[in-house]
Amino acid sequence: MGGKTVTRADLCEAVYKTVGLSRTESAQLVELVIEEICASIERGDPVKLSSFGSFIVRSKSERVGRNPKTGEEVPISPRRVMVFKPSNVLKQKVNEGLLDSGGATPDGG
Repeated sequence: MGGKTVTRADLCEAVYKTVGLSRTESAQLVELVIEEICASIERGDPVKLSSFGSFIVRSKSERVGRNPKTGEEVPISPRRVMVFKPSNVLKQKVNEGLLDSGGATPDGG
């Protein structure tokens, strides 16, 4: 899996080529979409993108953990974490791409 990382600039360029907006307008559009997604997640609202997946904020309560070096018990404070749950459509496309590229199957075979 030596794929390239997709950056904001890559997204802006894709919008520019596909939609036909100027590069500046494409960059503004990408930034607005990312800002809206971030603002919704910060509020704790789930973000669902059809055929892509959902970003969900989960609350974790306080718990006791262990320092792996010393074995000492350490309290872990309550916090909120963001989870991404891919849609079934995206999962299917990823698995089809895996099979089309001749790569190993998910079970290692």
